[in-house]
Amino acid sequence: MTKKCTIFYVSDGTAITAETVGHSLISQFQDISFDEIRLPFVDNKEKALIAAAQIKQAGKDCQPLVINTVVDIELRKIIHSGGGLKLDPFNRLLRKIEKNLGVKRSPVVGLAHGITNSKAYGKRIDATNYALTHDDGVSINYDDADLILLGVSRSGKTPTCLYLALQYGVKAANYPLTVEDLDKMQIPPQILKHKQKIYGLTIDPFRLSQIRSERRPNSEYAKMRQCQREVSDAEALFLRNGIQYLSTTHTSIEEISGKVLLALNLTNKLH
Repeated sequence: MTKKCTIFYVSDGTAITAETVGHSLISQFQDISFDEIRLPFVDNKEKALIAAAQIKQAGKDCQPLVINTVVDIELRKIIHSGGGLKLDPFNRLLRKIEKNLGVKRSPVVGLAHGITNSKAYGKRIDATNYALTHDDGVSINYDDADLILLGVSRSGKTPTCLYLALQYGVKAANYPLTVEDLDKMQIPPQILKHKQKIYGLTIDPFRLSQIRSERRPNSEYAKMRQCQREVSDAEALFLRNGIQYLSTTHTSIEEISGKVLLALNLTNKLH
C-alpha cells in the first residue's frame, strides 16, 4: 500500500514560490502519495491560527510537511504550532546572505511576485497576448515569434506556449499538424520558412488517446489507431525536415520549456 502524506505550502503572498520548491522536493519520493495543500495570503493572526489547525488535523496519520514562506516571525511561530515538519529553505539562506553581505534584510510581503520591473512585466503581458492570438494556427504570421511549436493536436503546445509567455516573456506561437499536413507529409511553407524558430512536440499514442477521449469520447479523433498514425507521421515529418523534438508524455511544462529555450538558443534573450 502506498504511503500517503500531506504537504502544505504556506505564504503571506501567492504561495507560488513555496509550491515550486515543494514540487521539486517531493518529486524525489516516487513511492509516496502526497496531498498538496496551498494556503496563500496568510497575513494575519486569524489566518495563521486557521492554517495551524489545518496542519494539526492533517497530522493524524503522518506528520505533514510545511513549507512556510511567511515573512512575519510571530505568524510563522503560530503556523508551526500546528506540529508539521518545518521545511524553511528561505530563512536559513537569508541568514547566510545577511552574514555574507553584512546587511540585514528588509522583509516585504509579496515582493517576490510584485511588479518590481515594469518593463519585464509588460513584456510578459505582450507575450501572453501573442501566445493567445497565435494559438493552434489561429494566425500563422510568425514574423515576430521567438519560437514556434509544432505537434499533433493535444500534444501540449498551448500550455507550453502560455508558460513561456507568462514566465519568460517569450513570444511563442504554435501550429497543430493537421491530418491534411500529415497526409501530404509537408509542413506549410509559410511556417517552414521560419525553420530556425521551430521545435516539435510529440507524445505517446496511448496517452494521446486518453487525453483526446476526455475531450471527444468515442470519436475517430481519439481512437488509438488514429493517434498512433498521427504521432508516427509527425515524428517522421520532424526527422525529414531536421526539426528537433521531444516527448511530452512524462515531461512537465517547466522542463519542456527549459529544453525548448536551450535547444533554440533563446536563454540569452530572457528578461
